[in-house]
Amino acid sequence: MKIFLSNQGNLRNFKSFVESLDLSNPEKLEITTHDKWVTVHPANLVVTAALAIQVGKGNTEIIGELPETGRYLDRMGLYELTKTFSPFIFNKKEEAGRFVPIKIIKTSEDQSRFITDMVPLLHLSEKNARVVKYIIGELVRNVLEHSFTENGAIVAAQYYKKTNRVSIGICDNGIGIWKSLNTYWHPKMDIDAIKLALTPGITGTTRKEGGTSENAGAGLFFIKSMAKITRNYFVIYSGRGEYTLLKYKKRIKGMPRLYADPSRDPHSETNTVPNFQGTLVAVDISLDETKELNELLVSIGEVYDKAIRERKRERYKKPRFI
Repeated sequence: MKIFLSNQGNLRNFKSFVESLDLSNPEKLEITTHDKWVTVHPANLVVTAALAIQVGKGNTEIIGELPETGRYLDRMGLYELTKTFSPFIFNKKEEAGRFVPIKIIKTSEDQSRFITDMVPLLHLSEKNARVVKYIIGELVRNVLEHSFTENGAIVAAQYYKKTNRVSIGICDNGIGIWKSLNTYWHPKMDIDAIKLALTPGITGTTRKEGGTSENAGAGLFFIKSMAKITRNYFVIYSGRGEYTLLKYKKRIKGMPRLYADPSRDPHSETNTVPNFQGTLVAVDISLDETKELNELLVSIGEVYDKAIRERKRERYKKPRFI
């Protein structure tokens, strides 16, 4: 397999990154970069990390001379997943409040540590940060419970002070969205499965719309809604399907409308990209606490509180044997 990390590593150009992937020869991974400048979004990082973990450190290498900006790959931990020795020797900068390097989450304890590391990146009020932490936690929990991967969830995040934005990538090399939903919903293609997964109330654990107290099927809808409200990009890539929520134009006045049907949102979609065994979810979120964002987070917070109450109720209902 071959991955090229370009000088345009952002969610707006994520489809181009995916189309450039060469997923043939799954026993080996070669990573190359732009020769003058490397720009890498957490989405690009976690996809690369997932494939590196899949083939193994001994079969993964970073090829060629890297530009000075390539030290970002070292800082984010990519070299640790390859057999290539890093040419960058420097004092690693403090992570807190700036970035979360590539982390592998396999247990609830790993998940808790990741959420703790995410807190300094969420430059929000305590109340709003709690809601965003809940959404991210739900996405990671969903990977651990439904992807059926031994490698866990691969995550990374970056805070950009200039734009007051946080970018997050969550990836796995599990069974993929289509297979996860096929038992109850039977989507025709990967892109159909992706759009089902984005629809609130649809979950792979039941045919019942609205899900269950444990799986409400709304995590992806919530995170996509945050991207839309803050006028940013959101991406899902699984199998041959790739969906990108396009940035809501600022010249359009008023609060962006939220639709249950992801097809109604301004977006691009395809079902012809290289077949990735797993799922990638990535998002950019502006952290300016606008009226629109506050209202959305209040609504999500109400759902969060209800979900917690229902989970506790279900836990207490379980029979106890003495």
